[in-house]
Amino acid sequence: MIIEKSQKLLFTTFSLLIFYNLLFSQKLEPKERIGHEPDHIISSEITKKEYLIHLSFPKNYSNRDTITYPVLYVLDGKSTHRYFNSSYIDFEKTENVILVGISHKVNGMESRINRFNDYTAYRDTISDRKFEKKFGLEKGTIKTGGADNFLECIKKEIVPFIDKHYKTNSDRGISGHSLGGLFTAYCFLSSDNYFTRFGINSPSFQLNEEIFLEPAIIKFTNNQKWDIKPTKVFISTGEDESPEMVSNMVKFSLHLKKRNYENIDMNWRIYRNETHASVIPSSLNGTLITIYGKE
Repeated sequence: MIIEKSQKLLFTTFSLLIFYNLLFSQKLEPKERIGHEPDHIISSEITKKEYLIHLSFPKNYSNRDTITYPVLYVLDGKSTHRYFNSSYIDFEKTENVILVGISHKVNGMESRINRFNDYTAYRDTISDRKFEKKFGLEKGTIKTGGADNFLECIKKEIVPFIDKHYKTNSDRGISGHSLGGLFTAYCFLSSDNYFTRFGINSPSFQLNEEIFLEPAIIKFTNNQKWDIKPTKVFISTGEDESPEMVSNMVKFSLHLKKRNYENIDMNWRIYRNETHASVIPSSLNGTLITIYGKE
């Protein structure tokens, strides 16, 4: 009887090993990147836009084992992916995580226009006209308020593509800077537990101050409980960014920290002597260490 049980256990174990080997052998191997070339280009049926995907993998990532990894989706990956495997990131202090940079395929002004649309949660015609005037664009060129569609694109097109081709698990985070930070804050405020780790860096709260920031603060003030899964949040800005950006980030962070939600582990930081552009690698490193830090 004991021998029979042992044989069944061995058969089950062997079958599982075969299954996992077949499963992971169908996954893609990491590419050797040439310059700034993306790993993939995804055409979205939802947003009608094309997105570049830049990937970074843990050092020991291999299809020859059964290990799966959490994933951090980083917005504006075209400009940030050069920091993914650089000396700016202290990987000795973080868990193994796959980094997935997402950015628009178009460049220059077209990219700006797409960012204003994808990364903003509400239509803000005042901001639309303001930035059209600033960039010398025709009226109606900039249309804010496409965040719902972009988030649907991430959930239904980009994440399933990454999950299909790489060794991921359901532990997902999202991080962004500037307008990307605003979008990440929107994902956090409307959390359905799809993402449980958030890097909200240099968020452009000034765009939607009355229709996003102020309601967020009211939510933190009035709601004593927030029924979401255990969640980690990192919020940051550079000391030398615009006074409005710094003060809004501090206002958001202090109200969230003060509420002290039981299931939200939140930290925030102002980086000394850093501008809106120079703070990017520091805030990415801070995001990784804070929300993926080794225990």
